Amino acid sequence: MITHLSGTIEEVRLDKATIDVSGVGYSFFATPATLSTLTAGQEAKILTHLVVREDAWLLFGFAGRDERDIFSTLITVSGIGPKLALAALAVFSPDELRAAVSRGDLAALTQIPGVGKKSAQRILVEIGDKLGEPSGGEADSSSGIGSAGREEVCHALEQLGWRTPLAQKAVKEAAEANPQAQVPELLRAALQLLGKHHA
Repeated sequence: MITHLSGTIEEVRLDKATIDVSGVGYSFFATPATLSTLTAGQEAKILTHLVVREDAWLLFGFAGRDERDIFSTLITVSGIGPKLALAALAVFSPDELRAAVSRGDLAALTQIPGVGKKSAQRILVEIGDKLGEPSGGEADSSSGIGSAGREEVCHALEQLGWRTPLAQKAVKEAAEANPQAQVPELLRAALQLLGKHHA
């Protein structure tokens, strides 16, 4: 089992990235929140989960242990494969997913691409309390990427020189304007708002 990889990020795409570890390139699928933390040419440590099939070995990467643990639990549900589990973590942060499962919110779970009512019911029945309780109360679900993704966008704006209160305000406004925006779209929208306010 490959549990983590440490090396230099070679490439970052919309749904996956490649990391060079001692001259060997490993390609892994990841959520927008995780991919937004990676930059080509920089060193990184990625927590991983390897899925072995008859026709392929698929590697999935995560910036944090919590995301990986949720992923590992989701793929134990019958009918929920790794791509669907990754989609769930692209829509919800780990705490938002815990909150939806703990309150039996079928409507929220069916927001995950590829998850219908029956699949949502299976998630509730088969996972039960395996995900645990939300760590800090229910997170704001105004954006499709979840609170963790919004925090990553705020961090990216801070790295570009914007002060934290301004960055947080721009991300909040951008998320409210487009609740389903993913990390790249939300970052672009927030930058546009900041540019208008401070032109």
